[in-house]
Amino acid sequence: MAGSVNKVILVGNVGADPEIRRTQDGRPIANLRIATSETWRDRNSGERREKTEWHNVVVFNEGLCKVVEQYVKKGAKLYVEGQLQTRKWQDQQGQDRYSTEVVLQGFNSTLTMLDGRGDGGGASSGFGGGRGSSGGGNDYGDDYGAPSSSSSSNRGGGGNFSRDLDDDIPF
Repeated sequence: MAGSVNKVILVGNVGADPEIRRTQDGRPIANLRIATSETWRDRNSGERREKTEWHNVVVFNEGLCKVVEQYVKKGAKLYVEGQLQTRKWQDQQGQDRYSTEVVLQGFNSTLTMLDGRGDGGGASSGFGGGRGSSGGGNDYGDDYGAPSSSSSSNRGGGGNFSRDLDDDIPF
């Protein structure tokens, strides 16, 4: 179908330390679980209610895998852009099972750390995977739609790491 879009944006917290695996040729694959929550007041009782959704995120982009491996820990708040993919697999009894995951691969993926966990300070750490750092860039040379990051300690250097690498070369 022409004109369709498969894009997922999540802002949530990592539920456990990421799992990093390697393919047979040595490329990394990162798996994370991200929780998103919404809260509201029950109209009848006035009680505060909360609903949490868990999302499986798989990162195939090598640059983003390095960021995940080095910096992302349980509890970190992340901004993630990727695509939904459903894969079919068989369980131990041979039954067909399906898993829907948010996949970050290629140039259309972004991962931005929104808090300073692990930095020693409270500053944000921005790593825009699909916006000029580890994963590629867009045609506009800017982070349109991605949350801004006011940081002076991105990956050990000064300035905004995503913008430092923003040029015409997509790699």
